[in-house]
Amino acid sequence: MLSVPLAALVLVYGSAITTGLVLQKRADDFFDPAQGGGSIFDNATFGGEPLNVIISGQSSPDVLTDAGLLNYAQAIGFSKECLGLHIGDPQTANLGDGNGVVNQTVEFRQDFGNDDLGTCLESLIGGNHFRVFRQNGTQANSGALFLAASKEEPATKNHDIVADGYNIGRDELVAGAVGTKSHGGVTYNTEAKNITGIMPAGSDGVNHGIAVDGIVTLLTVTIQS
Repeated sequence: MLSVPLAALVLVYGSAITTGLVLQKRADDFFDPAQGGGSIFDNATFGGEPLNVIISGQSSPDVLTDAGLLNYAQAIGFSKECLGLHIGDPQTANLGDGNGVVNQTVEFRQDFGNDDLGTCLESLIGGNHFRVFRQNGTQANSGALFLAASKEEPATKNHDIVADGYNIGRDELVAGAVGTKSHGGVTYNTEAKNITGIMPAGSDGVNHGIAVDGIVTLLTVTIQS
């Protein structure tokens, strides 16, 4: 659980400061999307997918950039989609930050140890993947990254989510992230905390009617070198 009251966490707004070329850490982990009229679920085809992992806005600032997130994703076993191609429409979400409903920023797939072609294997045989949404609107500018993680079936089963696939996707992502990981000359240390109270448990309104346990895991990622 968080070491500070959740109410304080979600009601106090933070900001980013840029001094020259050095990004400074933000003041808050994240803001509860519901406080700004948003949702902890995104908008998918048959309901919402849970935003079940959050990379804290208090992580090292470079991790929260597009390029930094890609390198971190590759450090924990994910990479860009196969040959840079995405099939289907992007999902959308409202993070309650004043930006309204926006498209996902990017999507990463399990790469099985190969940054370049491993995600093509995931597209074929299934595996873990996550979508990313950035909380950066003027009403709640935490800079946090909200991830919709899930484990999916192979292409022969239309990439449907496996049974309990949202909880499994979250847990496998977190298990692969915690501790010390390196990629591209950068070493990361990741700490995880489970949060309850911002996501309802159950299957009501969830994509494909797959139940979730109501746990969101907060990752704080610190660059070591």
